[in-house]
Amino acid sequence: MSLLDRNRLRLAGLGLALSLAAAAGCTVQPLYGTGGTTASGAPMSAELATVAVAPVGDRVSQEVRNHLIFLLSGGAGEPSAARYTAQLAVSVSDAAAASVQVGRDEEPTASLVTVAASYTLTDDTGNRIGAGSRSAQAAYDVSRQQFAALRASRDAQNRAAREAAELVRLAIAQDISRRPTR
Repeated sequence: MSLLDRNRLRLAGLGLALSLAAAAGCTVQPLYGTGGTTASGAPMSAELATVAVAPVGDRVSQEVRNHLIFLLSGGAGEPSAARYTAQLAVSVSDAAAASVQVGRDEEPTASLVTVAASYTLTDDTGNRIGAGSRSAQAAYDVSRQQFAALRASRDAQNRAAREAAELVRLAIAQDISRRPTR
């Protein structure tokens, strides 16, 4: 083996050793699995279970809140001793996605509901931990029958509200995981 080949082999070995050393310092872990922890070392699921969600006013906001409470607590309900409080502001918009010409009027035949949920997360001392906004959409068919169209709209609002709650839960988990230890 020539001197040039030996130097290449040593250089390749050194490169492999450096890349393994860099990979050993990597701290990637699941966000909300059983192995996920916060910066303080607490399990993420236990930390999320200490988030209380403040009351809201309208029906769609209540859908988002109820599903968010279920997702945060794993079905156990509101925490008895909350470490964090999430304030929600939810808005709903409905837009015609397609229309068809029937007679002289164009009637919508498909619509798209958008549920936008803004949140602010504070800890038990009142310090703001995080804030953000997430939105979700759901499409539905608009029937000529008034009740069917109303029910389809409400079902789409519920689907979009559940999806928005899941996105807010993920954002809250990210905010808590980035929080420095106390």
